[in-house]
Amino acid sequence: MKQLELSTTLRTTTGNGPARRLRGQGMIPAVLYGPATPPVMLAVVARDFEHVVQKGNIRRTIFALNLEGGSGVTKPAVVKELQRNPVSGKFLHVDFYEIDMHRKLRVMVPVVIRGKAKGEEDGGMLQIIEREIAVLCLPSEMPEALEVDVTELGIGGTLHVNDIALPSGAELPPGGNYTVLTVVSPKAEPTPAEAAAEVAEGAEAAEKPAEAEAAAE
Repeated sequence: MKQLELSTTLRTTTGNGPARRLRGQGMIPAVLYGPATPPVMLAVVARDFEHVVQKGNIRRTIFALNLEGGSGVTKPAVVKELQRNPVSGKFLHVDFYEIDMHRKLRVMVPVVIRGKAKGEEDGGMLQIIEREIAVLCLPSEMPEALEVDVTELGIGGTLHVNDIALPSGAELPPGGNYTVLTVVSPKAEPTPAEAAAEVAEGAEAAEKPAEAEAAAE
């Protein structure tokens, strides 16, 4: 996967006041850290970061962070945490996590459905339980999505995570073989007798508060 370059500048001030001033100057406060990297306080140009975000899913983007504004050391990193203003949607702070391009990392990959299940044609409904699944892979081999073909699934059929074909080099983290999607049967219509029973139960429940009020008087 291609790394997206992003220039940064070092910052020495911390706290809400300096952070607000940075945002007023069109910058986003940021920090870079990792298992072998002491925290480095950074700032990125908001316009540049927003431009990168528009290119794709931010959680599966590998950044090539230039720590000296375009002329220094470059660090590969992913976004660990991203804070946004809930009203304006503007970015408030970015946590970058330095990665080792030669070690697998855990990423969430979206599941893309292909085809229409046989069960849907018979009146069933495709129920997606997990829209993303965790995958272990090298940063350079991070898949954009995992496609699953559901055409052979009938009513009651399920697809588990172990049924999904992974690209070469990718693997599932240790864990159970959980359900990703299933085809559920249509909800049965109540019989006339069941419908009449439900009406009677509702009428009985409505009468009880009136009886309680009469007893209280």
